[in-house]
Amino acid sequence: MPEFRLGAAVADAFPDTLIALITATGLRGNEPWPHTAAALDDLERQLADGAWRPADETDPRIESWHTAYRSFGTNPRRIRPSVDALGRRMAKRGALPRINPAVDSYNCVSVRHGLPAGAFDLDHVTGALVDIRHADGTESFTPLGEPDAVEVPKPGEIVYADATGVLTRHWNHRDAHRTRVTEDSTRVIFVLETLQATRDGDLLKAAAEELRGLLDPHAQQTAVQYLSPARPRTAV
Repeated sequence: MPEFRLGAAVADAFPDTLIALITATGLRGNEPWPHTAAALDDLERQLADGAWRPADETDPRIESWHTAYRSFGTNPRRIRPSVDALGRRMAKRGALPRINPAVDSYNCVSVRHGLPAGAFDLDHVTGALVDIRHADGTESFTPLGEPDAVEVPKPGEIVYADATGVLTRHWNHRDAHRTRVTEDSTRVIFVLETLQATRDGDLLKAAAEELRGLLDPHAQQTAVQYLSPARPRTAV
């Protein structure tokens, strides 16, 4: 298992960052996940009834990510944080996409709580360290769903990176194809993030436990750990 590290420069720039790392091993993505299906149905029913709507860019949870994106040179209305894009899609279509049970689980938790989420198949992460840091302009990135495409993140853009290349662009806009989570993934790490831990730390922790609860019935083992400027490095 690799270590995850919140880089010093990123921690200095965003001192109220808190990141939940939810690890699931022995994951069984090919069986029915009825609790995830029910959670998705319930969320979509609330949207249809007008009892709930996804957070949009006027919400402080999303606004903080827009501000962060602008700080490292990304236009957040053109290249949106994942939770913003997902919430907009759900508000327009009335439903979340169904990808596979593990991805559907973190998408549901992400949009319900207004927090960016993602995941990496640990069997396709290389090296001993995943770093959350500023790109230097030499790394490569292959976007999810585009296995023949190669992008070069801009210098200063915040990325997750392993020994081979970039795993997410624009902090949490889009994941890499190489570490995508499929029905056959058995060792997965899920990520939930906030830049406002003082305000939203309890929300993040509740969301992490909710996601863990969806994963638990379909995994041999799950665990939750946290990264922050006070604890910038942890093994998973």
